Amino acid sequence: MKQLLFLSAIVFGVASLHAQPLTSKAIDELTERSMKAFDVPGIAVAVIKDGKIIHSKGYGVRSLNTKEKVDENTLFGIASNSKAFTAATLGILVDEGKIKWDDKVRQYIPEFKLYSPFVTEEFTLRDLLTHRSGLGLGAGDLMFFPDSSDFTIKDVIYNLRFLKAVSSFRTKYDYDNNLYIVAG
Repeated sequence: MKQLLFLSAIVFGVASLHAQPLTSKAIDELTERSMKAFDVPGIAVAVIKDGKIIHSKGYGVRSLNTKEKVDENTLFGIASNSKAFTAATLGILVDEGKIKWDDKVRQYIPEFKLYSPFVTEEFTLRDLLTHRSGLGLGAGDLMFFPDSSDFTIKDVIYNLRFLKAVSSFRTKYDYDNNLYIVAG
């Protein structure tokens, strides 16, 4: 939530600058104020206007431990923010008529298998994104946490069949990372 508020402050702050000339100094000031307000140690910011980069800069440090400086090329893990990109990408494919939300997952991934033959056959693209699979909170997350894991997407898809349900299919919300890996 803290990251979302911080990102919103930056986006809306830059948007409010739209009425004024957008200067690097103004972006620097807004970014530094926002970092302080939200206790963010480092960020890389790029502002694009009319398809051109008008500002690109790193602020602060990547790690409080190493004090490694952030520059305009520093990459940050975006974690669950990628879920929005996955859903948006599938939404575009739905809008283009290439897929449907209620298409069965096995139509696209025949080897997809869950804890029950019924659930396996009925599981839709929509189900991949709604966190109501019947699997528990964080089920299977150790396949890719910590980062040193060498599981492939193929491994994750295969191993889903071994995860046990904790609730009935489509009845309870339990946050799920693995099904987004399958989706995207």
